[in-house]
This record gives sequence, C-alpha cells and structure tokens, in this order.
Amino acid sequence: MTEKSKELAIVLVSGGMDSLVSAAIAYQAHEEIAFLHLNYGQKTEKKELECFHNIADFYNVSRKHRKVIDVSYFRQIGGNTLTDDTMKVQDYQGESDEIPNSYVPFRNTHIVAMAVSWAEVTGAKKIYIGAVDEDSSGYPDCRPSYYKALNNLIKEGTKLGDIEVLTPIINMQKTQIIQQGLDLQAPLHWSWSCYARGDKACGVCDSCALRLRAFQKLNMQDPLEYIERPNYLND
Repeated sequence: MTEKSKELAIVLVSGGMDSLVSAAIAYQAHEEIAFLHLNYGQKTEKKELECFHNIADFYNVSRKHRKVIDVSYFRQIGGNTLTDDTMKVQDYQGESDEIPNSYVPFRNTHIVAMAVSWAEVTGAKKIYIGAVDEDSSGYPDCRPSYYKALNNLIKEGTKLGDIEVLTPIINMQKTQIIQQGLDLQAPLHWSWSCYARGDKACGVCDSCALRLRAFQKLNMQDPLEYIERPNYLND
C-alpha cells in the first residue's frame, strides 16, 4: 500500500457521485483532506449541502476543514436551468454535441479560484475536482485542455506557483467511476446527481439519465430513490 502524503489536500465536493469518488481517491492518497462546497442558488442546494456533510462525516473531515461558500450571485447571472427559476430542467434528450442549458457559465473556474485562494491560506498543494471528460461535449470546463490551461494560470497567479488541480477521474466512463467508488467503499448512497429535485431523484434529467444508464450497464441497482427509472440501455 502506497504511503499517504502528509500534505493537506482540498477536495471540491458538490455532493455528486463524481466528486464523491474523487474524495475517496484523495482520502487514499492523503492523511488529511479538506472539503470545499459552494451554495450557488441551484435548485437542489439543500440536498447537495446535506450530502456534502454526510460525505465529510464519512471521511472524518474536521469542521475547520469544511468550507461552505455562498456564491448565490450565480442566480443573478442566470442563463441556466440549475439557477434560473424561469427555466425548466429539461428531460434527457439522448446523446448530443450541443451544450445543454444546465451548463452554468464558467462555473468551474469560479469554484477552482476559491479553492486556490483557500489553498494559499491553508498550505494545501493539491486540489481535487471530479471533472469528467465524458461530459465535455456539454460542459467545456470539464475538458483536459481546460485544466491544463487552468494549472498554468494558477502557477502564474499564486505566491509560490506550486498549487495543482488534479482530475483523477477525468478519463473514466460513468461505469468506471461507479466501479472505482465501489472498490474504494465510497458511500454512493450519500451522493446526489439530480438537477431537478431534492426529495427524490427525478430519473429523467440529463444527470439522472447518465447515472442510471451507468448502473444499468453494470446490471446494478442505484441506491438512490427515483420517481422514474427509465431503461436507458437502448439510447
């Protein structure tokens, strides 16, 4: 077993499955981890925050290493179904190269910028984010090239230039992410993927569909409770 790093690492934890598995990977690599979560006015804000704290409890993250930041100005910007109440979360329409209206403009840059600021304060050198390239056709801030550019920016714009963003699952498919989570005994039942609801997952938004399809490909039952569980294997 590889010896854990003694350096503090920051993990961006939305409460979703991808961020959970990234947290599990960071937990295996570091003796101490800190969690950062943003409330940005999303429709499932309350549920995601609940998942964040459940995951933090599971990994024994101390209260001083849990940072929840309010960035509700995203609601003022609008332009996406996650934060704009005038826009309805769309049902899954199948594979597409178009950017979906659930894309929150430039969101990951805001998130990483806050994590870098906190890293300079805490002395953390690594920042983990659960970006997935499979999502990049819809979300441009999930592409490997974006993180390469972002790390160059961080190197230029910080005091010591030694903070790095890591994307441990960026080249994985959703099925591989689930399997990695199971292998690391991550609490998948405490993650939340639905864009539309915080009581029961809708089962028909883009995020629910991608998650359900991956579980179906593995011939496994997703532990979350859904209003609908369509068969996505024929898409």
